[in-house]
Amino acid sequence: MAKDGTARGGARSGSGKKRKALADKILDGQRAASLPLPDLKTEDNLQGEDMPPVSEYMEAEQHNGIPLKAKQVFKMTWEFLCRCGCENKVGKNVIEHYAMNYARWIQCEEAISQFGLLAKHPTTGGAMTSPYVQMSREYSKQANVTWFHISQIIRENSEIYVDTTRQQADTMEFLLTHNPRQKKA
Repeated sequence: MAKDGTARGGARSGSGKKRKALADKILDGQRAASLPLPDLKTEDNLQGEDMPPVSEYMEAEQHNGIPLKAKQVFKMTWEFLCRCGCENKVGKNVIEHYAMNYARWIQCEEAISQFGLLAKHPTTGGAMTSPYVQMSREYSKQANVTWFHISQIIRENSEIYVDTTRQQADTMEFLLTHNPRQKKA
């Protein structure tokens, strides 16, 4: 407590020993701390849901007529989370946020490929950097931040070792081999 009565100082956020991944704790023979599970009564006619429905805005037709790839990214991310056993640890809105940013990043990259890295300045007529370059950079940053959040949840909750960088490579491989001009049926 300072002389003027305000509380200052203390531990900085993010300082201190980093949390160990659940899979590493299990490999080391430690028992993971968990809350006691309630005694749940189960019924015989329970049905599971494979994947939550994708929001309408993720399937909206784009101005250029090329379908947005957010639904595919959402589906691939959901399937990855299911393989990790973390599908109920990550909220649907977080997955949607990641899928939209990733899909918009791809859309910007396709626009850069189509229109080039340079654009005509609206007032002077001179060459300038294409606005798609800056937009691509921003969507890429947002997608990476959201993916880091998702991978941190996986790291802390998955009982098996998961290489979260591999998922991004698989998604990119699919999207690069997928025909962008193909319209949905």
